[in-house]
This record gives sequence, C-alpha cells and structure tokens, in this order.
Amino acid sequence: MTGQTNLSSIETSTPTLTGAQSLVRALENAGVEVIFGIPGGAILPAYDPLFDSSIRHILVRHEQGAGHAAQGYAAASGRVGVCMATSGPGATNLVTAIADAYMDSVPIVAITGQVSSNLIGTDGFQEADIRGITMPITKHSYLVTDASEIPRVIAEAFHIAGTGRPGPVLVDIAKDALQATTTFDWPHELALPGYRPTTHPHGKQVREAARLLVDAERPVLYVGGGVIKAEASAELLRLAETYNIPVVTTLMARGAFPDSHELHLGMPGMHGTVAAVAALQRADLLVSLGARFDDRVTGNLDSFAPLAKVIHADIDPAEISKNRHADVPIVGDCREVISDLLVVLGALAEDGEKGDYAAWCQQMGSVKAKYPVGYDAPAEGLAPQTVIERISAIAGPEAVYAAGVGQHQMWAAHYVDYERPRQWLNSGGAGTMGYAVPAAMGAQVADPDRVVWAIDGDGCFQMTNQELATCALEGIPIKVAVINNSSLGMVRQWQTLFYEGRYSNTDLNTGPESIGARRIPDFVKLADAYGCVGLRCDSVEDLDATIEKAMAITDRPVVIDFVVERDAMVWPMVAAGTSNDAIKIARDLAPEWEADDL
Repeated sequence: MTGQTNLSSIETSTPTLTGAQSLVRALENAGVEVIFGIPGGAILPAYDPLFDSSIRHILVRHEQGAGHAAQGYAAASGRVGVCMATSGPGATNLVTAIADAYMDSVPIVAITGQVSSNLIGTDGFQEADIRGITMPITKHSYLVTDASEIPRVIAEAFHIAGTGRPGPVLVDIAKDALQATTTFDWPHELALPGYRPTTHPHGKQVREAARLLVDAERPVLYVGGGVIKAEASAELLRLAETYNIPVVTTLMARGAFPDSHELHLGMPGMHGTVAAVAALQRADLLVSLGARFDDRVTGNLDSFAPLAKVIHADIDPAEISKNRHADVPIVGDCREVISDLLVVLGALAEDGEKGDYAAWCQQMGSVKAKYPVGYDAPAEGLAPQTVIERISAIAGPEAVYAAGVGQHQMWAAHYVDYERPRQWLNSGGAGTMGYAVPAAMGAQVADPDRVVWAIDGDGCFQMTNQELATCALEGIPIKVAVINNSSLGMVRQWQTLFYEGRYSNTDLNTGPESIGARRIPDFVKLADAYGCVGLRCDSVEDLDATIEKAMAITDRPVVIDFVVERDAMVWPMVAAGTSNDAIKIARDLAPEWEADDL
C-alpha cells in the first residue's frame, strides 16, 4: 500500500501547543492532503488550526458523504483516505461508510470528536460510544483522552489502515484532550507488538502451489480485490500469459486483469458470466488470489467448484479456509505471492515440467464465445445496458467509474470495459446504496486529471445527492449518470421473479409515468438547483450527443437523467441459495451445454 505514515519527518518535536494543533500537525506529518468532514461542538477545537493548515478540508453535506468520499479517494489512489466528524450523531453518521470500508478492505482513518473525558459515560449532550459502536467494523480503534498521545495514535492509525489487509481505523478524541496543552513528539518508530502482517509467503507453500499447478489440467485464476490492493496486476498478467491460465475477476477485482484479454472469462457469481461460472464449476484447481469465497460468488457452497483443489493466497490468515477448505494455504501479499510463484514455476519449466492447459483454454473460450453477456434492446425506449455501453465507449478506460448498488451496479460491472486497476469503484461487500456520488467525489479529488463517472440508480442517487452541492462549490466536476427506471430496480426484479409481480413499495415516481405526469423529483431541476448542469436523455438517437455534451463540461458537475426501460433485468443470474450450475441466461432459459463445453 502507498500513503503510509512518514515516520522520518524532519519536524519531530515542537514547543508547547494545544492537542488540536498537535492533531493537525500529526496529520500533516502523516502526509494527509485532503480531509472530508463537517465541524461540530466536540471536534470544533481541531477546526481552528486546520484553518491555517496546508491540508485541504472539503466541507461535505452529510457525514456519510465524508466517509464514502474518503473511500473513493483511497480506492482511486491507493492512499489512506481521511474523514472527520463531531461526536454523537456526527460520528454515528459515519458508521455506514466505516462498515463499507471494513467489508471491502479500504484504508481510511475516521477522526471523531468526543465529549470531554469527565462526561464520558454520563449520557452527556451528543455523547455516543462510537468506539464501542464501530469495534466490530474497524481494523482498530482508539479513544484518546490524553493530548500527549495524539501524535503516536495518528502515526499508528495510518500505519494500521494502510498496511497488511487495509481497512478503517477510528480515532475518537475527547474535547478536553484537544483543548489541553501538550508538546508535539512525532514517533521515530512504532511499537505495535501485536501487529505483524505477514507479507512474504512461506517458500514451502509456494512450492506446493506450483506443483499443483503443474499437475492440473483445468486451473483457473480466481482473482479478488486483494490483487488490486497489493498493486499486483502486472504480476497477474505475467502469470496468466506465461502459463496460459484462464482468469476470472470478482466484482471487487474488475480491472485487475484486462477485459480485452483472451484469457479473461469475466466476473463470476450470482450475476457473473456463463464462462466464468462454468470455469469455476468445472475446474480441477482454483488459484484464489486475494479473494474470500463470499456467497455471491459461490452460490450454494456445498456445490461450488466440486472438482477443484484450492490454493488460497491472502494477506489475512482469517480468510483462508473460512468458507472453503484450502489444500494449499498461502499467507502473504498477493504481489509477493505471485512473484515467488513465477520464480518456482520458471524453475520447474526449465526442468521440463510445465502444465498444458491449451485444451482447457480452448474449451472455456468456446463457452465465452457461445454465451457472451448480452441483452435484447426494447422496441421503444432506452435500454440501460446501452447507456452504460456508450458511456464506456465515449469516456474510455482512462476514466474512473463509481457505481451505486443494484441493477445499475451489475450492468456497470459488465458493460464498462475495464482495462486497468483502480478504474472501478463500488460497494461490494456491504452493498451500500448512496455510495456512488460521494465516492466519485473522493476519486475526482484524488485524481483531478481523470474523468470520473458516477453510475447511479434513481434510488441510490436520492440517498446522497446532497454532495452535488459540495462538488459544485469545491470545483469537483464529476459526471453522474442516473439510470432512471422509476423503481428500486433490483428489488423489482426479485419481485418479478420470486414474488409473482407484486411490486410492494418499489415505485419511486421519478419517471414520466409518475402521478399526474410529474417527476418527483425532477433530476434536471434538482441538478440546476445544486449548481450543476442537468441533462435528460430518453432515446437512443440522442444518447451519444448527450454523453459527449457532458464530457465537454469540465468546470462543474453534470447530472444526466437517463430515462430507461423499466423492466430490464440483470442477466445472467444464479438465484440466491442455489447452485452455480443452475445459472440462467434469461428468465426460464439456461445454457444448453454441449459435451465438449463441459
């Protein structure tokens, strides 16, 4: 991970200053460039010295937006993102983003103010035990009541967040600690005896993994988000190409391996490609790299990859064999694991031992060709898949794409072409509606020279669109594509398939069929009210021109209300709790397997 704490900073000790000044100086020493936050009573002392700091503070409109923006900043850059809030409701509004970061291993440091130490435990005004609340969803957490501890705690927080398996760290600081006088002593080294992430894999395990690969006939590289976190995409490409091994990339790993590569079979899982799902089900060896065998990939775990032995490499030993037994467990950083595996495989190849997977690749290539991800365009109106395909084609792989959660997320995962890591940001593990707009904001701040698209649903967009005000005022020119089907689309799809079309509480009334022919809200007017450019598109004929118009606007955010077909569905699909073998490519339509496919 990059963006870790600089312990060799020139300035290590200063005269007396306040705890708040010490906090800001510690953040500067940690290399922080941007904080997303909102001031309030308990954290207010920190905002005074922040006013004179080199750190850019971005005033969000809701603390959840601050947390997701810190996530987007971290996911797009690889650096640790920072958010800040006050005590009580300010802190609890960060909980969703902290939980999201924990599930997806995103390195953020959340700094919260707390009531004065003499009030802790008394139910004081705006008191909440945020450390206790977030303990199950943080990598580590601190409650600071002594001002002298602030530099050490900040240094440790950034180190923990950004090393090993990345994740969120909470630093809760009592108001009296921020107001007290202290001295600033930046630590020369960190003493964390219980924290020793294993980054370099054990040689014996790597050799056993290489032997399994050489002996296999149908191996698959099952790639998770850990490959992106470890900056291991180049090594992955070398492994796949050198030894001709098919690759599947999970939702969190989109972009870790180029979509255009002939060895890439797509995304596995509930809404994965037929080729990716079939490859896992027919493989005799899974090489899992930074993936965690979650239920959205495996379906019914008892029937998942029934023929396969498993090599499971992960930097977090708790993930290995948690859901699926690993025949060869490897604890280590994915980049180092793959690098060492390449060395051992190279030595075996020199001795004439090299697996031959040509027939297997040809077999899976034929499945990929026979069952591409596709859709039927409606006779009238705009297909959501077409919208996303055209955004991808016009914006290209150098753009960054952040998605909310639901149908539009799955369509974005399939119909945007991902050619590089950190191109795709989404809420995978937690599935947080409202993620896209603030995450896109954070990504744009992290990389201002890239085009950043938030691909959102009309439901998700209404949860955090207040951050458009932040973007407009701060000069953060994100593009927002609202895939507007006037519904909670994924819930509606499940109601269609599993609840006999009983659409209980899924109509959002954001489309032209709304009550009294009124759109509530009108997203174009809403964008204008927030100081953004609002556009609307409801036809294929206007699609490219509308996207190109948005691309040409670079001085403020753009919101496009794409009014799409209401009943479009996400396919392929494996129904929840069923076997991946039961994958459907459309309603009541399953792949017709030929003998040579299997």
